Amino acid sequence: MAGLDDVFGDLYASIDAVLLFSPSGSYYERFADVDDLDVIVVGTENPVNADVFVELPLAFDDIKERIKFGLEGALEQDLIEDGDQLICATSLYGDEIDTVSRVRADAETHTGIYDLFVKSRAEPAVIKAVLELAIELGKKGQKGKPVGALFVVGDAGKVMNKSRPLSYNPFEKSHVHVGDPIVNVMLKEFSRLDGAFVISDAGKIVSAYRYLEPSAEGVDIPKGLGARHMAGGAITRDTNAITIVLSESDGLVRAFKAGELILEVDPEAY
Repeated sequence: MAGLDDVFGDLYASIDAVLLFSPSGSYYERFADVDDLDVIVVGTENPVNADVFVELPLAFDDIKERIKFGLEGALEQDLIEDGDQLICATSLYGDEIDTVSRVRADAETHTGIYDLFVKSRAEPAVIKAVLELAIELGKKGQKGKPVGALFVVGDAGKVMNKSRPLSYNPFEKSHVHVGDPIVNVMLKEFSRLDGAFVISDAGKIVSAYRYLEPSAEGVDIPKGLGARHMAGGAITRDTNAITIVLSESDGLVRAFKAGELILEVDPEAY
């Protein structure tokens, strides 16, 4: 009579590495003692003191996002290679690891999301909230019509010094933060007007309707992208901010960091 090893044996055959997402110490030790097996720990912290570790900036609730980020981080750090066959062990129903999946590392599907979060000045939760807002705007638009938007996140003081107001700033005396559902509705309304939103490291909305004035010299953006993307790229070269830009023409969401395009997402595929 067949056993579970006979049924699930192919799942573990010819594996190049195992990614353990936030394992307990005892769980990690069981894998660390296996000969000829590369073990990579992925998590917001490294309490097991693993030699090979990929840091998550957030405890992603969505298991697909968690695994995607871990894979991109491992590829970015050259811990795995394109085409590697991997086991990902993570938790779905509780704190302990209870879910195992087999995936293939694919460098061609690299989105840039790891680059966006890691070593950015703004808090990861703020970046995630702005990215999700831009994606939602890309899906639904403004009253059913496509809309463009530019969010500058982090290093707000320097960004304000390199920009000027286009109109009255509705957030001048407020203390509201991105991520609040009511505030997000306000941002969607204001997005139909010109100018950039400036958001602090901690998520406070500093201003709307800002005209960015950095020099565009030396900023290289893909052909076909306009002034909004050029301004978004240039301001990240001159400050420690990142920008998230929603294109009105093609509907894609793009992110810039240090003057370079690091992420391009189709909201309909996200």
